[in-house]
Amino acid sequence: MLDSSIAIEFKGVGKHYIIQRQKSYLVRDAVRKVLRRQKRRREFWALKDVSFQIKKGQSVAFVGGNGAGKSTLLGLVAGTVFPTTGSVRVNGRIGALLELGAGFHHDLTGRENIYLNASLLGMQREEIDERYEQIVEFSELQEFIDTPLRTYSSGMRVRLGFSVAIHIDPQILIMDEVLAVGDQHFQAKCIQQIKTFRAEGKTLLFVSHNPISVKDICERVIWLDHGQLMA
Repeated sequence: MLDSSIAIEFKGVGKHYIIQRQKSYLVRDAVRKVLRRQKRRREFWALKDVSFQIKKGQSVAFVGGNGAGKSTLLGLVAGTVFPTTGSVRVNGRIGALLELGAGFHHDLTGRENIYLNASLLGMQREEIDERYEQIVEFSELQEFIDTPLRTYSSGMRVRLGFSVAIHIDPQILIMDEVLAVGDQHFQAKCIQQIKTFRAEGKTLLFVSHNPISVKDICERVIWLDHGQLMA
């Protein structure tokens, strides 16, 4: 059983993918023969033997270059990805903003997507009804809330996604580089909301390539490189 003071625990976690090379029909016969001799299947370990614990109330940044395994790790916490080896244990309701548009349907309106996304994050219809006005007000999308999401800019989609994630009352908030999109006014508003979230003793997982944001928001950093935990 997971210690009640621990929000997240990784034990020997590895995540393995098989990359299948597609056949090419636009190369000469000689080149095609060479390619045929090569393996069409390649193994790729996004994470290798990663172990750590995060206590409740900690704010933790995951840093590393592209392909380091940061997004895979957050997906494992959120339950959208499953480990190949080891175990992942999470204690608390999760609010996740992993990628632009995740959990949204582009043909539905902003209003419909609030209900869809919040239900995917574990809220009941009655809870969503109670918080709907707060979600819309924070997103500042009142004028567009009944138009299809496909008409939204990337910044508008971030506004809606962040507003839903922060208003489902999560114990753990996961954010993957999404604050890099959108205007400075809303970024500042989000950072203030994150600080309020932290002050309430809740847990934050944050990925950003902006060292200023990492230093401003997080108290602890986990460094990944090519799927391995370095420090």
